[in-house]
Amino acid sequence: MAKQADAQQAATERRKPLNRDRVLRAAVARADQSGIEALSMRSLAQELGVVPMALYKHVANKEQLLDGMVELVVGEIDPPADGPDWRSAIRERVLSARRALLRHPWALRVIESRGTPTPAVLDYLDSVIGTFRGGGLSVDLTHHAMHALGSRVWGFTQELFPASPGDEPGEQAAALQAMAARYPHIAEIAMARAHDGASVVGSGCDDQFEFEFALDLLLDGFARLHERGWSSGRA
Repeated sequence: MAKQADAQQAATERRKPLNRDRVLRAAVARADQSGIEALSMRSLAQELGVVPMALYKHVANKEQLLDGMVELVVGEIDPPADGPDWRSAIRERVLSARRALLRHPWALRVIESRGTPTPAVLDYLDSVIGTFRGGGLSVDLTHHAMHALGSRVWGFTQELFPASPGDEPGEQAAALQAMAARYPHIAEIAMARAHDGASVVGSGCDDQFEFEFALDLLLDGFARLHERGWSSGRA
């Protein structure tokens, strides 16, 4: 019965009139499920139960499809909070971006691949800058703060010690122990277990904790520079 109900629901979805929003949402769902590499105009048309040419009435090409998908994902980021506390507002905005992009693991790579930023991307960056400026930070300090945030503004950074795909924690520990004789300080840091046993990632590093730790350091630093009236001397 459940399979029959699912089939009926899928058939009902296919009979709905095709429009741009439906095309984009179906594309996002397919990328979430199968990865961005599996997404093509042909596979998307099959998903929607239409011929590929029907899609071109709503998106001119694959690049326009990707732009629209980016717009949907960035639209999931919470709007900036009201109030004078720029530090908390920036923090929550960045963490909301992180949550949105974690829901869509393919999205960061697609955002970075766009030759021209989409309007939603520009709106988001403009609002982050506006929050700094609304908090009283100078144009000079805000400029350097945005550079310092870098990809953190989207909720992600390059990991210092990325794990090899498929490595189990025991295998990682054995590999680090083997290299400890030559690289003792790297091994000491990489093998440190500063998190409690309830960590969501077990004995490994808690990515969310590490991200928030670095973000808070940066925001605290920006606040101290602002209070001191810091200038780069290049303004």
